[in-house]
Amino acid sequence: QVQLQESDPGLVKPSQTLSLTCTVSGASITSISDAWNWIRQPPGKGLEWMGVMEYDGRTTYNPSVKSRITISRDTSKNQFSLQLTSVTPEDTAMYYCTRQSYRIPCDWGQGAQVAVSS
Repeated sequence: QVQLQESDPGLVKPSQTLSLTCTVSGASITSISDAWNWIRQPPGKGLEWMGVMEYDGRTTYNPSVKSRITISRDTSKNQFSLQLTSVTPEDTAMYYCTRQSYRIPCDWGQGAQVAVSS
């Protein structure tokens, strides 16, 4: 059984950098069949895909956040991470890490609630 667990950054102040880590169990983040995403959902709004990391470390980002986002990984810990710089209250959302297998979405973390406020 594949499980994903987001870290809990809690409250982040405007202009700071948001950092989230997703710990994966039951699958390897270097598996050639899989890709690893960050998705968020602001209060009262729909899901927004933020970016993906492929099995080989290549990344693709949503243009809406491309200037502020970095997805990285630690293969020794089977973790991948999100950094979002210069956050504003508009970045307040539930953040999810997800897994795709053969391009099919299949596993989600339970989500991490992030609030951006001074």
